[in-house]
Amino acid sequence: MPSFSEDSSKITASPTAGNISALRAVGLFCLFFLISFGLGYPTLNRYDPRQTPGLTDVQTYAALVTSSPLPDKDLSDARMTHLRFRVLVPAIARPFYHCAQGRVGSWDPAMFGLLVANSLFVAATALLILLLGQKQLATYPVSLVASLLYLVNFAVPNLRLAGLIDAGEGFFLLALLWSVASRRLWLLPFISIFGALSKESFIPLSIAFTAAWWLVVRKKLDSPARAATLIVISWLASFAAILILQRSILGHWLSPLEFAAALHHDSDYLGHFISSIWDRNFWYIFLWLLPLAIPHLNRFPKSWLLPTAAACAMAFILDAYYGGAPGTVPRALFSVAGPLLSLSAASFLFDSRNAPS
Repeated sequence: MPSFSEDSSKITASPTAGNISALRAVGLFCLFFLISFGLGYPTLNRYDPRQTPGLTDVQTYAALVTSSPLPDKDLSDARMTHLRFRVLVPAIARPFYHCAQGRVGSWDPAMFGLLVANSLFVAATALLILLLGQKQLATYPVSLVASLLYLVNFAVPNLRLAGLIDAGEGFFLLALLWSVASRRLWLLPFISIFGALSKESFIPLSIAFTAAWWLVVRKKLDSPARAATLIVISWLASFAAILILQRSILGHWLSPLEFAAALHHDSDYLGHFISSIWDRNFWYIFLWLLPLAIPHLNRFPKSWLLPTAAACAMAFILDAYYGGAPGTVPRALFSVAGPLLSLSAASFLFDSRNAPS
């Protein structure tokens, strides 16, 4: 356990601060799940995200949960048809939806299923943040606070736990970092398959992340060629997963170029970039997170920072190509960088030099 000196608030890590028992990990996951479920509770009977401006995509995800016909907008607008391919979170939500029917009183069963599924992913993300913090910072209190900072960020209760599917993509993006940081590269193809099934934007984001990671660390690897091979296999696995999924849903093969072309929207790229940065959702998420995180980012290795930066750049590129609605970029940036920024912010808050004398 960490010790506190009598005349300072500085936390000293114990020799075993980098380790966490399986039992404690399970307990923390359950705690994070209950916190997440509580944060998302208003979606059950306080308001309906499906009728809320800015959250109308929830209509599609709820329809996927209940196996109902998709909303007309998804069938008439070619740029919205990709929502039907984001199947992982709704698939996990479906058993909870069936269990909830007729058993949860005034709660909406479909939203209950989505809330449980998203809470599972948010809790798993918070646990990975703690494990990564233990690995890099070797202090349990800082790592725990980082997980809690992540949970209370505006993006979690208002987006990830509001019936959208970003929680799944965010978890698998962080799983990429955990996999390469722990040198468990053999997990990359499996992570990529599930990431692609959660949201199609995972594919280019993961390519940018893993390519940048390999370029940063290749000279330190025992076998750069083996690492590159596993990374390329993970890319191919993600493409194969989405192609097979589309074939099963549409009944015919859909070319990746055709799929990408359907997402393109001509727009004023510079104006769209400015509007994305100026969007209030961006500031709700990052107004306090960035100032707290930036001072201590140098405590993290370049093998974490540069791949994250590359994936953030890719998020802007994808948004410029797609021309998404306001709020799209902040959601993607939080999926990519939110965990690392939360760790850095927690490190800054625990720095004794910032404590009042």
